[in-house]
Amino acid sequence: MQLSGKKGPSPAQGPGRGVSQAAPPEVVVDFLRNIMPFNELAEEKLRQIARHVRVDFYPRGTRLLTAGETELTHLFLIQQGGVRSYIVDDEGEVTLKDYRGEGSSVGALPIIRNTPANLNVETVEDTFCFLLPREDFLDLIENQPGFAQYYLKNFSEKIVNTAYTELRRHRMGRRSDEDLLLFSLQVGDLVKQKPRALPADATIQEAARAMAEFRIGSILVHRPGESREIIGIVTDRDLRNKVIAAGLDYSEPVARIMSQPVIRVLSRAVCFDALLTMMSSGIHHLAVEQKGQVVGVVTSHDIMLLQGNSPYLLFKEIGKQRTMDGLYPLSRRIPDMIRNLVIEGAKASNIARMISILNDHILTRLLTLLEEEMGPPPLEYCWLLLGSEGRREQTFKTDQDNAIIYADPGSDSERRAAEEYFGRFARQAIDHLVKCGYPLCPGEIMAVNPRWCQPLSVWKEYFSSWVETPEPRELLNATIFFDFRAGFGRTALADELRAHLNRITGRQEIYLLHMARECMASRAPLSFFKNFIVEKNGEHRNKLDIKHQGLAPFVNFARILALRHNVNETNTLARLHVLADEGHISGDLWSTAHAAYEMQMQLRIVHQLNQIDRGEEPDNYIDPGQLSDLEKRMLRDAFEVIDRLHAVLKLMFPVV
Repeated sequence: MQLSGKKGPSPAQGPGRGVSQAAPPEVVVDFLRNIMPFNELAEEKLRQIARHVRVDFYPRGTRLLTAGETELTHLFLIQQGGVRSYIVDDEGEVTLKDYRGEGSSVGALPIIRNTPANLNVETVEDTFCFLLPREDFLDLIENQPGFAQYYLKNFSEKIVNTAYTELRRHRMGRRSDEDLLLFSLQVGDLVKQKPRALPADATIQEAARAMAEFRIGSILVHRPGESREIIGIVTDRDLRNKVIAAGLDYSEPVARIMSQPVIRVLSRAVCFDALLTMMSSGIHHLAVEQKGQVVGVVTSHDIMLLQGNSPYLLFKEIGKQRTMDGLYPLSRRIPDMIRNLVIEGAKASNIARMISILNDHILTRLLTLLEEEMGPPPLEYCWLLLGSEGRREQTFKTDQDNAIIYADPGSDSERRAAEEYFGRFARQAIDHLVKCGYPLCPGEIMAVNPRWCQPLSVWKEYFSSWVETPEPRELLNATIFFDFRAGFGRTALADELRAHLNRITGRQEIYLLHMARECMASRAPLSFFKNFIVEKNGEHRNKLDIKHQGLAPFVNFARILALRHNVNETNTLARLHVLADEGHISGDLWSTAHAAYEMQMQLRIVHQLNQIDRGEEPDNYIDPGQLSDLEKRMLRDAFEVIDRLHAVLKLMFPVV
């Protein structure tokens, strides 16, 4: 039922002016049943709140809310019509626009935060709104967990996206006229024809004939029978490498050469997500899924065509290098490519992941070439990535943090051979990495240091001693070494070391207590009056270190809980996500911490890119005086989350 038949009163400035009237409860209930998150409430609850709802009419152009002034007494639920929300900068320019139509709400964030309106809101057409009293809305937030989670999640996403918009708009300039589509185009938009598939018992020759007939570079393979479940994919590369080069009989079943399982991407995902999946998995074809069904296949070539300076082009160029010298200039192209991704809309977590994928690819190619040059190693080994590299949180100021773990020698001669080989291997690898643009670690936490080039048993002893005697130096080691991941080589060695770490930390609660105490010693860089605490003198006067003062508390919190609950993820946001999924932290804390961390990482990345543009060495020192009002507010909100993290640690470790 619509209310458009109501005659409009004179323009209203908001609720509570005597122009609203009681709304028919049955109309309100019917409306709420069809909008999120009210549709998740019980029928009895809907009828209860409907009795308190009023309705009002606002002609086109009515100012509903004024930023910084209007006190919210009701939540606006748009029953018909639409509004726009915006902020205005010092020069009178609109810097944020958000259009909301039927079924949307206005005013939730100020009500929850108990603040005046944070945006200007005005109607763009004649609009009817249901007005839910503030007290009823807050009661739902407090007593209906799913209801509260819906609004809190939306807030974190909208706030972070708003901050990204300002960062891109005011602080970054595009260097070229390229129209980047990685973030605006969905994967489904690239699908040009329906997928072709053959049963698994079809012959290789039939697959090759079908690919030639339809002029496609791949064909899906389904299970024989009625289900037609997709179980594999065959590409033209499979035909070359697995059939022609290997001399395989064309009459063999196609199941013998198919790749499985088929990695899928949702049709509504943006193309950048597909690109990350391809690069991290080392594949060139993705099945596109819509409502549980495969509707097509996209290739790396499809995505490369979207962008001239594609990350995938650089990825391919790294992989085809046959000499060390050829790798040296490639890492220096990463900042320019990342700059375009930032401008186009990439979030900080995706940017860091892309940087890590490219850095990992350079490392893999470099160590592969080095092995070919030196000959095979005497024992299995794994090149470990530590610190921010281990967490996949690299930006543009990344020292080398690495180590080597190798299988335990079976004899003295094997031990000597391993020490000699891996010593030379590490020296040459580190030297090549420096020439690729990755500076040496000032603390010598690198594989070239004999202490960090050891067999598995020695690494287990290291970890055990650090956990059993948590002295300050050992706690510092934990912040670097316990975030390790396999970078190259035999990953089973890294997996075994991770399993050992999980076992010993599970028995040493006192160690986690010391880590929690160390984490809480780092306070949020805000004064009592919520002003930023900055350096008082020296080179970085009036600046704050966003890495150590802002981001580190999130990293340390996630590490402590990951160790306590045997979470094997090393990335901070991935750790927090797993902890929330497993019920170790609330969904609200996960959403809030995620938004706060992303915001700070975005500031850090944009800051470093601008330093690189000016020919400066990138650092982590942010000048709050150079931020917009919105950025300052967002940064304060992000820093305030640190106190929430500390409160969780206090509950877990009461003696801290």
